[in-house]
Amino acid sequence: MKNRNWVTVATFATLGLALTACGEQAPQTAAPAASTPTSSSAPTSEPTTTQPTTSESTSPGGEAPAAANDKLCKVGDLTITLGGGEGAAGTVYRQLEFINSGKRTCTIQGFPGVSYAAGGDEHQVGPAAFREGSKGEPIELAPGQKASADVGFVQVGNYDPDTCKPTPVSGIKVYPPQETAYKIVPYEGTGCAGEQIPGNQLTVKTITG
Repeated sequence: MKNRNWVTVATFATLGLALTACGEQAPQTAAPAASTPTSSSAPTSEPTTTQPTTSESTSPGGEAPAAANDKLCKVGDLTITLGGGEGAAGTVYRQLEFINSGKRTCTIQGFPGVSYAAGGDEHQVGPAAFREGSKGEPIELAPGQKASADVGFVQVGNYDPDTCKPTPVSGIKVYPPQETAYKIVPYEGTGCAGEQIPGNQLTVKTITG
């Protein structure tokens, strides 16, 4: 009897172990999915950058200044004088001379800016000289060398005084080509302060060697 009871107890123990091994596992709680932070949408194109525009000023000589050209003759390199001349049909032509008085060789080319000047402030009197002909070739001036341009001085007494507005002048204001600085060349005479004269009180030709 004792043996039968022992078999029964052993059988129930074995069944208990089997049930434990095959029992259902406790349900697993799924972890919440990690949320991905959202950010504001990035621009789809690069911002455009506006480049500043540049503009070139024009010198009174009618020439655009050359950029960083150290070979050009500057006002400081030159002695400017007014030579003799001759008259023709109411106009006197005189040579405007450009002498390299500096210590370096420089280049000069084109039309100088020329106008009458008066007063302590050297203000311009009337229109500037009209350019005649075409622009010449570059001229290389070694120290001591010179080049010249013909300037025509019209007899302003031939104009109607109401239109001309005759005004005493004490010199001519001269800008070398491609320069924004000037020199005053002494010249005693009369110019027209009026802007509507029928013609040109001054004319200038290109510089030649």
